[in-house]
This record gives sequence, C-alpha cells and structure tokens, in this order.
Amino acid sequence: MDGQAARRSDLASNFVARARKLIPLLQAAGPKIDAGRELPEDVLSAMHGAGLFRLLLPRSIDGEELAPSVYVQVVDAVATGDASAAWCMNQNSGCSMIAAYLAPDAARRVFGRANDVLAWGQARGRARADKVPGGWVVTGTWLFASGSRHATWLGGRCPVLESNGTQRLLPNGTAMERIMLFPRASARIEDVWRVLGLRGTGSDTYSVEGLFVPDDLSATRDFDTERREHGMLYRFSTTNIYASGFGAVGLGIARGMLDDFVRVAAAKTPALSSTPMMESGMVQSLIGVSDARLKSARCWLVQ
Repeated sequence: MDGQAARRSDLASNFVARARKLIPLLQAAGPKIDAGRELPEDVLSAMHGAGLFRLLLPRSIDGEELAPSVYVQVVDAVATGDASAAWCMNQNSGCSMIAAYLAPDAARRVFGRANDVLAWGQARGRARADKVPGGWVVTGTWLFASGSRHATWLGGRCPVLESNGTQRLLPNGTAMERIMLFPRASARIEDVWRVLGLRGTGSDTYSVEGLFVPDDLSATRDFDTERREHGMLYRFSTTNIYASGFGAVGLGIARGMLDDFVRVAAAKTPALSSTPMMESGMVQSLIGVSDARLKSARCWLVQ
C-alpha cells in the first residue's frame, strides 16, 4: 500500500469509527426520533461533535473534503444506527457542497460555525428570483427539505428574471436557474412532515416572499465557471454524491436489520420446537446468503 492509499485508509477508519461510536445512541433514540419527527438535541450534538455535517465542505473553510469512497462508509455506519439521521446527514452534506461555488467570505458566513447546516427542497409551483442592484428579490415555496428543522440556513432554486421581468436564458435557450441562500429564520416553515417512513427527517415545506438575497449568497452548480474549489471531490456531480450517499443509507439500514435478526435468532426458540433458531440450517443459510449479498453491494459501492 502506497503512502496516499495508507492515508486514505487511516482517514476512512477514523471517521467510520466516529460514526460507529454513535450507533448505540442512535438506536436508543429511534422511538424519540420517530415521535418528534426530527433529530433530537442529544443526537444532533453528538453528530456535530463528530463533525458529521462537515464531511463534504472544503478544507479551506475547515471542512473535511472527504473522498466519496470514504464518505459513503460513514453514511453507511450512521444508517446502521438510524435511517433518518443518515438521510439528513447525506442530504445536508450534499447541499453543503455549494460552498465550493461561493466566495470564501460568503461560504464562512453560511458554514462558519460548527453547527451550521444548510437544507433545501424542490420548488412547488413557480419560484422566482428578480435581479435588483446588489442581489435578488426571491419569492417561492419549496418542499421536502430534509433536515430543515435543525438547519441554520435554507436554499431555494429559482429561475432568474432580469430587471425588466424577462427570463434570463442560457446559450442553449433553456431557462437559467440559481440557488439562493438565506437564514432559516427568514423563511416561513410549514409543519407538514407526517409520514410512515423516515419520520425523523423533518422534511417540511418552507416559503419566502420578496426576500432580498445578496449576490454573494447566490450560486449555480450547473456549470464549472463559478466553482472556486478544485479538489477532486468537487469534480463529481452532486447527483452522483446524493445517489451514492442514499445508496449507503440503504446499506446501513440492511446491516442494522440483519444484525437485529441475528440477535433475535441467537436468543429465540420457535414455538413447538426445541431447537433454537440459530441452530437451524435454513436460518444459518439465509443469514449467510444475506450477509454475502450485503457485503457484495457494499463492495460495489465503495470499491
């Protein structure tokens, strides 16, 4: 193993170990997370303490700028403890990659504190950003903002309108859109997240109307022209990062379920049987096949 590979391995082990230390806390908090439909303060404090919301931020603003192959292993470990916590972590981390497209001062304004988190969702209806001197006037409503309850900043993707009201177009004739960033306190939050699964993500709806957003808190990730960070991480599309991270969420959920089943099988003797489940050849076979499939999927994602 060369020096660079060894450093990557050590880094992965460090952050995965941090995440694994949180698994008992996350598992114990599961009922509270579901009942409250958000991540409770003790869980958030532990995740912030481990730096889990800063893994994809640039090193230039004290982020970790982890390689995707390391990052997905951390998400996997968190998801073994709780799916909602891992989902929020991945969604918020993907949003945080916009820091690579902001001026350094603006990036520090949004992400300067250890507990700063950015969340956003998809537009409902027609959001808009009207160009005015020094910035934009933003109006819109956005849905499914996972992690919005613990976020300190929100973002909204908007079509861009010129000062004369016409829509700004790209060279190919399609509408230009930009992401506008603003403090969570500037938005109206609608408590709408009442669902069966991933209850703890708090994926609420939020709106702003006539909100001024300065130029330096607006960016687009659709083109490299605004990207100021040149690390390998930021050459990946955010779609790839989101997809890889959510794939890791699924792996962690599967690992947690399989581990739980093994614990049950080790202690349970079925009714009308004198043989413990764990001594059943069929159960052993199913556990072995499931474990092999899970490890195969993890290798495909990570390696």
